[in-house]
Amino acid sequence: MEKVKIHTPFIKLNQLLKWVSAADSGAMANHIITEGMVKVNGEPELRKGRKIHAGDLVEVEQVGSFLVE
Repeated sequence: MEKVKIHTPFIKLNQLLKWVSAADSGAMANHIITEGMVKVNGEPELRKGRKIHAGDLVEVEQVGSFLVE
């Protein structure tokens, strides 16, 4: 699990995937999300604009997991 520090109140899920290099582009991030390959706090997440806050755990199939701080 990789820890990711954010300096804002939240980050959108698709932006986070780009930031941690889980996706090469916004389009790829959106594709990964809509294909059901992402979980937030253990629950499948299909919303590209889901707000991710400190304390959230984001898991991406075949990539890894990221704890937002």
